[in-house]
Amino acid sequence: MNAIIKNTLSAATILGIFSLLGLGLTSLTFHKTEAKIQENERQALLANLKAVIPESLYDNDIVNDTLEVTDLNQDSTKPAVIYRARKKDNPVAAVMTVVTPFGYSGNITLLVAIKTDGTLTGVRAIAHRETPGLGDKIEIERSDWILAFDGKSLAMPKTQEWAVKRDDGYFDQFTGATITPRAVVGAVKNALLYFKHNQSLIFSTTESTPEGGN
Repeated sequence: MNAIIKNTLSAATILGIFSLLGLGLTSLTFHKTEAKIQENERQALLANLKAVIPESLYDNDIVNDTLEVTDLNQDSTKPAVIYRARKKDNPVAAVMTVVTPFGYSGNITLLVAIKTDGTLTGVRAIAHRETPGLGDKIEIERSDWILAFDGKSLAMPKTQEWAVKRDDGYFDQFTGATITPRAVVGAVKNALLYFKHNQSLIFSTTESTPEGGN
């Protein structure tokens, strides 16, 4: 009987040790994988930021100089992140994550970079579900249409001309697809208006949430 008990205890001890080792290895693998995923996400974000604002314009850690606001995105209460670019502590530009719900197939997420003088340095579509071959022309890999925003502002074209040509505006639509470019133009215009009315609060040294401006 004692031998049976000893064998049972030994088996239980060995099983416990292997269980602990397994948990330890699983935890270690999880943490390593999580760190890798976070680093990959950071690099992807940096690549997107570099696409809309040249690195030469700023010298701060733009990824960590951020502000969250709840009144930027159209028809959404989800906080939007604004990345603030500075040079020698002076404000240079703001890169806004803008979501418009008015795409043909739902939400379109954009990065919109605006300099302190109100001009755009770049716009990129970073997430959408628009129709391949039509609405996906908002992607820089599919078309250069998105580059039409470079250097534009509320002064050029005039505020009332911030629309697609089918709506008597300045910007081209796509052949066979108007809803997608209309949504993007509207979202970029909304971002410019928001920036115009909230610039001083956006570049506040402490995090705060600008109110109004839409």
